[in-house]
Amino acid sequence: MRRTASPLSLILLGTGVFLLVLAPLLVQYVQPRAKVTPIDVDTLTVFTGTGSYFDTRRIETVTGRPLTITRQVRGDVADSVRSGRAVWDVSTSVDAEHTLPAAATHDSLQWTLERWVTDRRTNEPVHCCQESPAFDGEAYLKFPFDVQQRPYRWWDGTLGSTVTLRFAGRATVQGYEGYRFTGRVEPARTGTRLVPGRLVGQPGRPQVLAEEWYSNHGIELVVDRRTGRIVNAAIGPRKVLRAPGSAKDAVVLLDSRRLEFTPATQRAQVALASADNRRLRLLGRTAPLGAAVAGTLAAAAGVVLLAGGGRGRARRAGRAGR
Repeated sequence: MRRTASPLSLILLGTGVFLLVLAPLLVQYVQPRAKVTPIDVDTLTVFTGTGSYFDTRRIETVTGRPLTITRQVRGDVADSVRSGRAVWDVSTSVDAEHTLPAAATHDSLQWTLERWVTDRRTNEPVHCCQESPAFDGEAYLKFPFDVQQRPYRWWDGTLGSTVTLRFAGRATVQGYEGYRFTGRVEPARTGTRLVPGRLVGQPGRPQVLAEEWYSNHGIELVVDRRTGRIVNAAIGPRKVLRAPGSAKDAVVLLDSRRLEFTPATQRAQVALASADNRRLRLLGRTAPLGAAVAGTLAAAAGVVLLAGGGRGRARRAGRAGR
């Protein structure tokens, strides 16, 4: 008598085989392709602290005043899709109390608008899509995925060059642990500015092309290890004017020992890093493990039903033949 398999056993066996094939695909194919820089970003990060700045209303440097840096990052989805890159527009303003809110950028102490374009997998700069200025390095608004305990070249927009940040251990931000990287910037000339001569110690000259110099007391970034997202940042910018050819600071334009993410910004960054990690963990660990376990159980059940059903039919056929 011809044996026929039950539909349930075939369904279980087929489902089990499918899940067993799916499990390694999730690890080897799906999860790596999920490790890409998002293009639909819209984030606001705020640094606060105290320091000095040149008050144009009083024509002098004031000290010990609250300072705020506000950075808005928006992804250009259309250009990102068209180019296959991550295209982000970045607006950064430095404000004193009297120039807030930061939305009124024409009043800010300093305001810059940049376009940051990166490879979505490696985080390396890509020179296309009206990038401005031309960036370099390995990290700026984020680090690459799977951060290592090694030095990274971090782009400093004010310096117009990269700064080496070195691994400095682990740090906890709002209960979330990440890798800590630190560095500093020695004084470097970054440009010139036409100012009254008296501002830089040359009262006999009505106008002087003064030199702008920049340094940074300290850069400290705490980075999520898996996604490269920066969950806390602290910087210590210093910008001064010097008379042409002078080695002496004449005017302090901006100086702060430490401007750091606000607690609200830290919490927001930690929430984003946590969500990214859950998604990657689901694709790289939870879903493959679940598929492997469920596939094994389903396939085993299908084999048992198939074998049991075949033996039962054989026994019934034997009894009928006697």
